[in-house]
Amino acid sequence: MPHIPIYQVDAFTHELFGGNPAAVCILEAWLPTGILQKIAAENFLPETAFFIPSGRQGHYELRWFTPEIEMDLCGHATLASAHVLFNHMGWDMHQITFHTQSGPLVVSKNNDLLTLDFPSRPAVPSTLPTEILKGIGVYPMEVLKARDYILVYHDEDIVRNLQPDKAILDQINLDPGGIIVTAKGKHVDFVSRFFTPQASIFEDPVTGSAHCSLIPFWSRQLDKKEMIALQVSARTGKLYCVDAGNRVLIGGTCKTYLEGNIFVP
Repeated sequence: MPHIPIYQVDAFTHELFGGNPAAVCILEAWLPTGILQKIAAENFLPETAFFIPSGRQGHYELRWFTPEIEMDLCGHATLASAHVLFNHMGWDMHQITFHTQSGPLVVSKNNDLLTLDFPSRPAVPSTLPTEILKGIGVYPMEVLKARDYILVYHDEDIVRNLQPDKAILDQINLDPGGIIVTAKGKHVDFVSRFFTPQASIFEDPVTGSAHCSLIPFWSRQLDKKEMIALQVSARTGKLYCVDAGNRVLIGGTCKTYLEGNIFVP
C-alpha cells in the first residue's frame, strides 16, 4: 500500500506543545484534491501542508488545507514545511522557495530561526458587521479589513480576556478569512488573537498570514520596521516581524512532535 511521509510540527514556538501545530506531508506528485482534503480532515489540525519537488533544486510546490477548505496562504504550515526540509530532509542551503497560490514564498534559515518572506496585505478602514460585534462582545476603537477583519483595542488585557460567542459568529461566512483582534503589547510590540467562524478549530493558535496585515498596520502605529509580536491564544506563539514595504518578514522557530507515515489506498 502506498505511503506518505508525515511530520507534525509545532510552529512559532521554542517549546513543544506551544505555537501552532501543522501536519506536513511529502508527496512525489499531486494526489487528487479530494484526497488531500480528506487527509487534512483526518489529521484535524489547524493546517495540513503538502509539497512536491518543482524540478529545480531548493524549489517546491506547496498547498495548504484546513480540515474544511484549501487556503490561499498559511504562515505556520509554511514555516513547518521549511523546518521539515531543513531538519529532516537534509537541505543544507540557507533558503527554500515554495511556489503557491500566493506566488513564490521564500523561507530563510539563520540557526534555529526561520523567516518567511510573505506579501504585505495592508488593511483599509471598514465598518464592523453587526454579527461580528455581537459575537465578539466588545466594541473596538478601530476596524479595518484586508482578507480578515481587524478589530483594534486600546489594551492588551481586552484582547486576552475576550470570550467570543462562537454560536453567533458561526452565522457568518468569511472563508477564507477570519477575525483578528489586536492591541499594543505590554512586553512586546503588539498582541493578537484570530477567530475563524464556521471552522472546526474556532481559534487559531498562531496565524502567520494574519501578520501580513498586522505588520504594516502596527509598523505605522508604532513607527517601527522591526517588531516582536505575540499571539496570545492558549498555546501562545512568538513572531519576529519586519515591515519591508510590499513584503513582510515573519520569523519563528519550530519543534517536531511526530514523524510517521500515512497509508492511502
